[in-house]
Amino acid sequence: MPSGGWSQQLIGSAAVLLWLLLLAGLALALRARWPDQPEWSRKLIHIGAGLVVPMAWGLGIDRWIAIGSAALVTVLAAINHRRRLLPGLEDVGRASIGTIAYGGSITLLLLLFWPEQAAAVTAGVLVMAFADGLAGLVGSSVVSPSWTVLGQRRSLVGTLIMALTSLAVLLGLGMVCAAAGLPAPTPAELLALALAAVLLEQIAVLGLDNFTVPIGIGLAWQLLSQA
Repeated sequence: MPSGGWSQQLIGSAAVLLWLLLLAGLALALRARWPDQPEWSRKLIHIGAGLVVPMAWGLGIDRWIAIGSAALVTVLAAINHRRRLLPGLEDVGRASIGTIAYGGSITLLLLLFWPEQAAAVTAGVLVMAFADGLAGLVGSSVVSPSWTVLGQRRSLVGTLIMALTSLAVLLGLGMVCAAAGLPAPTPAELLALALAAVLLEQIAVLGLDNFTVPIGIGLAWQLLSQA
């Protein structure tokens, strides 16, 4: 039987499903209201989907339920990438498997660490969700000096948003872990992790930063927490 009993698992799974349905509804409403801004609905899903991990942590979702759900979503993302059943999720204006990479990174982190080291999973996913999501949204909207890395445009404003948001997310999670008596990297190490996230995000060919950022941060969080 899953940890916490079937009733807890059913309630937790239902809460996560309701959140995802609400998120999808908000994304569709946003796209209908501002059809010329498809990136807004994509980033809403990108950021909102990341919140599923801390929700699952707090609700005590069982290991295999979490892994199975993440794997299923990844497979559905791959099918959608191929068939364009929901074209809005793939409307990025460039060749990208970022949606698949995002789901794959979450699935792998769950396989590696859930639920014993849920903080490592949460660190990787929240940095990807908030820092990368906001960096892409703001960086593409605000004019600032930019450069190209392997054919992908990167901007000063987007990079600063990535750095500051990564640091804020990691410091916040570190405080949560400290309050709960869980091991976590030191503030100096969290700063280094934020800088590492910025470097990983610079290489975004085919949207693979959606895989390298959460995996890199999750692994580093776990290693530093054990030091």
